[in-house]
Amino acid sequence: MKTLILFSSRDGQTREIAAFISSELKEQGIESELVNLHRTEEIHWENYSAVVIGASIRYGHFHSSLNTFVKKHFQMLNGMPSAFFSVNLVARKAEKRTPQTNNYTRKFLMQSPWRPDISAVFAGALRYPRYGWLDKMMIRLIMKMTGGETDTSKEVVYTDWQQVTSFAGDIARLSTERRVK
Repeated sequence: MKTLILFSSRDGQTREIAAFISSELKEQGIESELVNLHRTEEIHWENYSAVVIGASIRYGHFHSSLNTFVKKHFQMLNGMPSAFFSVNLVARKAEKRTPQTNNYTRKFLMQSPWRPDISAVFAGALRYPRYGWLDKMMIRLIMKMTGGETDTSKEVVYTDWQQVTSFAGDIARLSTERRVK
């Protein structure tokens, strides 16, 4: 059986993190499948032993497809080993990098009918050259207000890959423990 890794990404960093988790699981002998949450039609849940969902924040909100998916499938999600991770620029500050200290993640988890077994928060990436003019200016303003990078010629990856590796290990243990029982 495989671990299903769903991702909701806007600029690609959440997809990169999901792919990294997939490769870490493979190193531990766990097969996985990456699926874009925005393009998923029907999930064949019987093909999976665990599920991971990763989603990014933009302007303080997850993409609406995340909530739609969770509301539609929360019974299946709650019935199997599951993990959630969010990706946002607020998490570039270490004190905002846990589900308890990251307002976006905490709010989602409190309001969601899904109760993942484990959760994490990862810092995303700032990719000014890839943004349209309006996004570039809005994100620059937010970064200026919060003490972040404002040079619009730069791309900065804030993701702590060691933190992602540790989370992948937690997912592997979760998948293995639940299978053994």
